[in-house]
Amino acid sequence: MKNKELRKYWLLEEQRSFKGWDFSYIKNRTVEEPLPWDYDKIIRQHLKTNHIVLDMGTGGGEYLLTLKHPYTKTYVTEGYPPNVALCNEKLTPLGITVKQVFGDNKLPFKDGMFDIIINRHESFDINEVHRLLKPKGLFVTQQVGGLNNKELSKFLIKGFREIISSGYTLENTQVLIKSKGFSILKAEEYFPRVKFLDVGSLVYLAKIIEWEFPNFSVEKCFEQLCALHSTIEKQGFVESKQHRFIIVSQKIKA
Repeated sequence: MKNKELRKYWLLEEQRSFKGWDFSYIKNRTVEEPLPWDYDKIIRQHLKTNHIVLDMGTGGGEYLLTLKHPYTKTYVTEGYPPNVALCNEKLTPLGITVKQVFGDNKLPFKDGMFDIIINRHESFDINEVHRLLKPKGLFVTQQVGGLNNKELSKFLIKGFREIISSGYTLENTQVLIKSKGFSILKAEEYFPRVKFLDVGSLVYLAKIIEWEFPNFSVEKCFEQLCALHSTIEKQGFVESKQHRFIIVSQKIKA
């Protein structure tokens, strides 16, 4: 394709709508290295039928529904308005309680309400998590670390300034969680690689994950996108280093 055609195509990808937390649109255009742990398996090992569970930042409830947990014992939070509307449409009629939230430090639930709180790639205030858990309650969280796509972001965006600190790591998060009255049952960190098979898939992702690619746009980053396109033409992909960690912790102090 010529540059004019590439620009037109990438602008269409940039404008494509997104809802829930569903990246199936680019599933066949990226290749992600698997994590050494299985978040779903870990959740199922700890989640009991009688548990009252909170899924923080549920997106559109895509993963939550696969658990098939009793709906009247299931609660979710979500902050992104389009996803809140999606949750109210999909989850509320089932009997799942949906709460829109506007920050991490004040969640609309009673003290000691939950047996288990699960969280995949959602921010959290550990003080609030502690408040909401019953004694010996569990907090299971998989997080995107501060080094995720950092090298690619720096290449794409001139004058890049990080929004998520590079110091957001397993070690530092463990220290924080332990200091707030939790014991650590499991902790693991990994840096998987992801391959983008075409620049359009990267454009789609970068526009959505704006906290990793601040001020990204096709127009602002066109020269760099063309350079990546040339790399893909030569080797079939461009690669980025991701950053993930998982912590399973238990409330030990009231």
